[in-house]
Amino acid sequence: MPRGLANRMERLSPSATMEVRRRAEELRRQGVEVIDLGPGEPDFPAPEPVRGAAKRAAARGYAPYGPAAGLPELREAIAARYREDHGAAYSREEVLVCAGAKHALFTLALALFAGGDEVLIPTPYWVTYPEVVKLCGAAPITVPTYPEDGFHLRAEALAERISPRTKALILNSPCNPTGALLSPGELEGIVSLAQEHDFYVIFDEAYELIVYERGPFSAAPFKCENVIVVGSLSKSHAMPGWRIGWILGPRSAIRAVTAVQSHSITHPCSVSQRAAFAALTEARDAAAPMVAEYRARRDLVVASLNRIPGVRCPTPEGAFYAFPDVSAFLGGDSVALARYLLEEVHVAVVPGRAFGRDGHLRLSFSRSREELAAGLARLKEALEVLGGSHA
Repeated sequence: MPRGLANRMERLSPSATMEVRRRAEELRRQGVEVIDLGPGEPDFPAPEPVRGAAKRAAARGYAPYGPAAGLPELREAIAARYREDHGAAYSREEVLVCAGAKHALFTLALALFAGGDEVLIPTPYWVTYPEVVKLCGAAPITVPTYPEDGFHLRAEALAERISPRTKALILNSPCNPTGALLSPGELEGIVSLAQEHDFYVIFDEAYELIVYERGPFSAAPFKCENVIVVGSLSKSHAMPGWRIGWILGPRSAIRAVTAVQSHSITHPCSVSQRAAFAALTEARDAAAPMVAEYRARRDLVVASLNRIPGVRCPTPEGAFYAFPDVSAFLGGDSVALARYLLEEVHVAVVPGRAFGRDGHLRLSFSRSREELAAGLARLKEALEVLGGSHA
């Protein structure tokens, strides 16, 4: 009989977003009409130049192994994008192509974190951040943010959590799940703290181009030995399944992460890399029409939620999620509330507890306006019933 799993698995929690999707699909197989407001993926097709480049690459039928760090021309296109958009002087040697932003974060963690290290993570956080840190033997240290501040990370709150063991801060802006978008001034203040206390800041900018009233902003202009930027085409170009992301950072970190990648996936899919090159060179403005539609959906969702008694929903500045406060229902137990909504009215949402903030739900508005209106109507009816008897 095998001796069992590695001890690290005792520290790992399953992805709550994937669990919501699993249960929603299970109900659909039973014939239930589920309105799924859980997924964090665009509902648009990838741009035509992306699809065309992939077809041509696949049609050639020759796909040898490539460089572990990614195709040189794609790395150069990524560096050029940050030079042109943000005036950030990155070279090809300071770029690594990965199999999506999630893989970039995991590979970075393997290269940077070890037992005894502490990694600062603002709450609410994307569900994967603390799990990646724990898998590497390090300790996640949460830093609270508050709705009255728009869920923006404040430098003074961050400073209170810094210790001699602080190795890094993982920061997501625009934020999944809150939509908080940090300004260049706020980003600069955080980088200054990192330089003062000698730790890395890993800026997860997967939603960089999904912004509304202001932005986009990036930490790339604050380039220094402490700054690492993670990017992706999953959201901006509707390419989640193509699995292409990247890391920009100091050469020492890029060399280390490249070594880890060379022993894990070897390199990202060659066909997807060709498609990504087309996205960056032929479809630069692909995000604009999607963002316009997301903004209309955002306004619909926020207004509808705020009309429900007991619900308070701030307006997200970026990304495509609403993160309403529903603490007035079921004692603020977001897991129980999400389960109730899925099983009783067949609306799938993600409990806030998965993001480190109970009493909230995450609703994705990467769904058609018709689906959103129908889902919100069901949710309103269900919460009004709870508000009348079980709040």
